[in-house]
Amino acid sequence: MGIAAAEPIIAWQAHEGRRVARWKGYDIIACDLCGFRHVLPLPEPEEFEAARRRASIKEDVLNFPPQNGDDHAWLELTYTDRLESIERLLGPRRRRLLDIGSGAGGFLKTAKARGWRVLGIEASRQASAQARKLGIEVAEGFFNADTAAGLGRFDAIHLSNVLESMPDPTNMAILARDLLDGGGVLCINVPNDFSPFQIAGQAAVGADEWWIAPPYHLNYFDFESAAGLLEHIGLTVVERMTSFPMEMFLMMGDDYTKDRDTGRACHKKRKRFDLALEAAGMRETRRGFYRTLANAGLGREAILIAIKP
Repeated sequence: MGIAAAEPIIAWQAHEGRRVARWKGYDIIACDLCGFRHVLPLPEPEEFEAARRRASIKEDVLNFPPQNGDDHAWLELTYTDRLESIERLLGPRRRRLLDIGSGAGGFLKTAKARGWRVLGIEASRQASAQARKLGIEVAEGFFNADTAAGLGRFDAIHLSNVLESMPDPTNMAILARDLLDGGGVLCINVPNDFSPFQIAGQAAVGADEWWIAPPYHLNYFDFESAAGLLEHIGLTVVERMTSFPMEMFLMMGDDYTKDRDTGRACHKKRKRFDLALEAAGMRETRRGFYRTLANAGLGREAILIAIKP
């Protein structure tokens, strides 16, 4: 994990590991027990869910701003990449899909248009209502042992930008795994943190570790630790994907960590990059580029697809 040996070893309950960062009273450790970096102390699941309800974090963050054509086209491109990979693994007859943390329903809308029978589970009342306007069935609530029991069985489960925020991501992945039929597919998407480009970009602009954001992000995965989590629970990782390595902009002099306008401009550029390749008929070239980055541990996100035996 690229840990500086000079940092102390921190222990809390059963968790122990060398500290990799500190942020506003939180220690971030490379945990020997869990196999990935996470904050200490960790909130109890009940405490975490109560805090999320009180803060209405997702509703405050989303606010569902109007999206332009580029936003829709680019998001549909990223969703289609994942869905086509999942479909190749499952074959034509298996099309039951659960999206955990389904947000405003964009991923499931794309899947439904491709013939999937879809269900979302989402804690945000506002996001759930928005998804229902798109014709998406949503179970409103947190995904936990109680709610999982009533959701049914699935051929594929999608977990995007969820595991990094959970007090016990391993248990959440186990709950998801147990809803899959044999040969089913789990697709996860987490930020690729402490990556080589992230560290180089940080040094290039003299920034703090801007990606560390407790209590919203409790866990900090890279490709290896995310794959390790999936393999630990008995799944076989069969594909790695990623998205544009945003940290390249830092190394080229565009410091989006301190200026939102710069961040928006960089985001537009990464969308244009993907959409230009699509417009040129180079979808597989783009996908191959991102697979190559992922296999080198690079890219802004770690997207992994795994199969249940």
